[in-house]
Amino acid sequence: MLNDITIGQYFPGNSVIHRMDARMKILLTASIIVVLFLCKNFYSLFFMFVLVGGAIAASKISLKTVVKGVKPIGIIIAFTAIVNLFYGEGEPILTIWRFSVTLDGISTAIFTASRIFILVVSGSLMTYTTTPADLTDAMERLLKPLKYVHIDVHMLAMIMTIALRFIPTLIEETEKITDAQKSRGADIGTGGPVKRIKSLIPILIPLFVSSFRRASELAYAMECRCYRGGEGRTKMKVVRMEKRDYFALVIVCTGAVLVFILNRLAAAVI
Repeated sequence: MLNDITIGQYFPGNSVIHRMDARMKILLTASIIVVLFLCKNFYSLFFMFVLVGGAIAASKISLKTVVKGVKPIGIIIAFTAIVNLFYGEGEPILTIWRFSVTLDGISTAIFTASRIFILVVSGSLMTYTTTPADLTDAMERLLKPLKYVHIDVHMLAMIMTIALRFIPTLIEETEKITDAQKSRGADIGTGGPVKRIKSLIPILIPLFVSSFRRASELAYAMECRCYRGGEGRTKMKVVRMEKRDYFALVIVCTGAVLVFILNRLAAAVI
């Protein structure tokens, strides 16, 4: 299960998505998420599915990797879909105790689950194709106006990037601790819910200790390299927007307009 978590991982490549400016990727990802929540019918949602699918194809990230990254939140998607089953209107086609399932409820469940799936995939695609260093630099540049209200933008961006960077490291550490405890005869992942929760204690305690040790080592390494934050620091790479970035912006903006049109057309037909 832990091997399926790919959040925060970067997959090297030379695709057009990899070569895009990180600032534009962050802005476009945020725009896609906003447009997703503006979708009101399956026509507009299907269009967003095609748009995100095109981005995946352009990134040359394998579909297996993308699906693998969604699997860890499959429980959340399934739970959300099940809850929405019982909130539909119309004639019940199935009644479970006091809850009724309608065609409208089934439609809402599928729509909600699909929206979450596309949202997670579009967000993950940004980290798959952008290095942590580029993400830090991009977030710092985008949040630069916050300096005028005395917010340390560089430190904020650094914290967010370090958190993303250490997700794969903590997953790997958890797997090592789990294997070590199992080799010592620990019964992990079996029995009832209470027993399973108790069996996590031999994993969580070493994991917390290891996390604090890594944080201390990272802080010490940064101090040894005379790290003092963003004040007075220069950039190794000077980033500029290219034609591909503006082209991607036009595609997403056009997609937002089409979603709006599809919403209006569907409302008019209904």
